Amino acid sequence: MPDSPVVHRRRRRPGSIAVAAGALIALIAGFLSWPGAERAEAAPTAFAHPGVTVSQGQLDFVRGKVNSGAQPWKGAFDQMMASRYADLNRTPAPRATVECGSYSNPNYGCTDEREDAIAAYTDALAWYITRDDRYAKKSIQLMDAWSAVIKSHTNSNAPLQTGWAGSSWPKAAEIIKYTYTGTWANSGRFSTMLRDVYLPKVINGSNSNGNWELSMMEAAVGISVFLEDRSSYDKAMAKFRTRTAAYVYLASDGALPRTVPSQNLDTTAKIVNYWQGQSTFVTGLTQETCRDFTHTGYGISAIAHVAETSRIQGSDLYGTDVGERLRQALGFQSRYQLGEAVPGSLCNGSLHLGLGPVTEVGYNALHNRLGIAMTNTQRLTEQSRPAGSNNLFVAWETLTHGDNPA
Repeated sequence: MPDSPVVHRRRRRPGSIAVAAGALIALIAGFLSWPGAERAEAAPTAFAHPGVTVSQGQLDFVRGKVNSGAQPWKGAFDQMMASRYADLNRTPAPRATVECGSYSNPNYGCTDEREDAIAAYTDALAWYITRDDRYAKKSIQLMDAWSAVIKSHTNSNAPLQTGWAGSSWPKAAEIIKYTYTGTWANSGRFSTMLRDVYLPKVINGSNSNGNWELSMMEAAVGISVFLEDRSSYDKAMAKFRTRTAAYVYLASDGALPRTVPSQNLDTTAKIVNYWQGQSTFVTGLTQETCRDFTHTGYGISAIAHVAETSRIQGSDLYGTDVGERLRQALGFQSRYQLGEAVPGSLCNGSLHLGLGPVTEVGYNALHNRLGIAMTNTQRLTEQSRPAGSNNLFVAWETLTHGDNPA
């Protein structure tokens, strides 16, 4: 079974004509059953910083745990510091044009860009925890190298590549800009890079497999926080809400999964084809479960990251359908990743496993903060610690979010 259920109260039927009209609009939008879910969460009046996936309070909690030698944080920190991403001798490899084809073939700067962005974030975390300013300066060096050079992303994987790298850059920049006690002379140029090179490539979304748009919206939301761009934040969040509802199936959705209007999935046959040939829909199934768990993990991770950023910015999506879909997706995928037999009705009885280090953020928010029992997700999370990096856009989440109450 998926992780144990949580009861959500449905809205009462409104009495007035005006409220009834509003409810009808929400029903048409397909979100009536979830309180607050019929609209995207608006950008905050004042953005919280650092505020992309990791907050000041979370960083302080982690720093205290690592410095006291407490586990699992100390082990996770040691893992991070032993990685190539924390190497102070790392040489940045920026390009004016990053060209990425399908599955990064060709790969002209794709790996370099993603990994330099992860390294910048890694160094920012290392700076915060150790207060060794060599790491802050290294993070700045990496960000400056790319902001001085990059102009565009090209070829078929350009939107996804931009989303991946664009998810890591603002996490690094937020920590450095708002906690480093030294100077970052080129922070304005870095902002211009995010605004002119990254944001336009991701903000309009994608009609490819769902993990694309979810990662792109993660990047767009994070960049919007760093730029304090309320309009882009709202646009990205609206697309995120629609895509999340279309990515993870709940029985309350009806006989068929929800869809993204721009994809014109207007027949059962089209929907089944888009869901990798799966015609039996069960709670927690994702649009890419029958493709493979690795890509499914990308989508789940991006959902958790955006929900976490939104929480830091004052709108807690975990209490909406986003949280319920995330909880069910984590539980459903975890049970099979843990070895449960696959029924013939699911992906013809065969799954391609490999979920990746993607459970910590959602598990911490839903189980530790909200108190929801998540037996399968808990087991998988704890046995997979410390969670490392997927070398794309996920990194060090046992360190940053493992049992973190902040």
